[in-house]
Amino acid sequence: MSIHDEMTALADRAVKASRELAKLTSRKKNTILESMADELDARRADIKAANQKDMEAGKAAGLTQAMLDRLLLNDARIDAMIKGIRDVVVLKDPVGERISLWTRPNGLEIEKIHVPIGVIAIIFESRPNVTVDAAVLCFKTSNAVILRGGKEAMHSNAILADILQEGGAKKGLPDDAIQLVRTTDREAVRELVQMVGKIDLAIPRGGESLINAVTEQARIPVIKHYKGVCHVFVDKDANQDMAVDIVINAKCQRPGVCNAMETLLVHKAIAAEFLPRMAAALQERRVELRGDDASRKLVPAMTPATEADWYAEYLDLILAVRVVKDIDEAIAHIDTYGSHHSDAIVTENESAQKQFTQQVDSAAVYVNASTRFTDGGEFGMGAEIGISTDKLHARGPMGLDELTTYKYIVHGSGQVR
Repeated sequence: MSIHDEMTALADRAVKASRELAKLTSRKKNTILESMADELDARRADIKAANQKDMEAGKAAGLTQAMLDRLLLNDARIDAMIKGIRDVVVLKDPVGERISLWTRPNGLEIEKIHVPIGVIAIIFESRPNVTVDAAVLCFKTSNAVILRGGKEAMHSNAILADILQEGGAKKGLPDDAIQLVRTTDREAVRELVQMVGKIDLAIPRGGESLINAVTEQARIPVIKHYKGVCHVFVDKDANQDMAVDIVINAKCQRPGVCNAMETLLVHKAIAAEFLPRMAAALQERRVELRGDDASRKLVPAMTPATEADWYAEYLDLILAVRVVKDIDEAIAHIDTYGSHHSDAIVTENESAQKQFTQQVDSAAVYVNASTRFTDGGEFGMGAEIGISTDKLHARGPMGLDELTTYKYIVHGSGQVR
């Protein structure tokens, strides 16, 4: 069977499953989710054995220690996956929920409600736990899901997908509601994202090269998570103790994630006082600083920043630093170099707070808080499918609501136009 025929058959089965999923009640879905969690718990040995094959292959292929860490499934991570499923169980099911209701002068009653998107393809790299997160969130919202993970996690992804489908089937999960692409051929991704009329949405999760490849090939809608070039602007009216804590957290707490700060902007009115103190605290934590001329005059140990540094998503203990003359210049910098992910201002000035939140066009804009909070769990959404830097149809952390669309139900009593 050709890749085209294989992916078409996969998509056809998913379409059929999506119609069955739409019939399930919230209570039934939660019972199925609990069965999935129980099955994961019961089959830990199978999961770890499959994961060991991927780990051994990864070591042989020369994967970095960071990549191997992302790949590893141990008891703690299996526990986290099980907990993630049970957390989703207690979340409110948005499917069928009323968004709004109104009555027209002619008596027509118009109701707008959440409904499933249909069939969603999730294309991801490295972390096998995404198999569980994506499948569970899509299922809770009555979407059929087609999962395509990276070749480095093929055995782990396969056992997890099988366990979810088999565990769910014990309590009535429709066949083919959760499917995994079993081939490592990259042509499979091209086929999936061009399947107009069968697959409703693609969500790539991974590096910028993966997202670019999916976007360039796609003929169906794609929700993208581009890089996170996140900024913290320390205004002249900032509480400087607070600013130090926020900057350290945003840069150092977990530097290799998309919501970590990559550029620090400091108002020139406080730079001479604040920057040396801030630089010392960051250098204690082994952060490499790359500054503009004004920053380097105050902290000569900084490396000169290049134009490329302002665009960089380091995902490492490296920070670009710039002194700006005022809030307008800070906002202009973010507008020019940012990725519309997460940006913060530290200030006690309410006028500055309002200007920043109104004019910075990012998915999450913070006042006196770290950018590290841009996360579905931290926002109270439970697990997340990703963080969208698009504006349509979802933006920022994507939880259950963002995995639905809507339709109108119109009740009449014989009205004609």
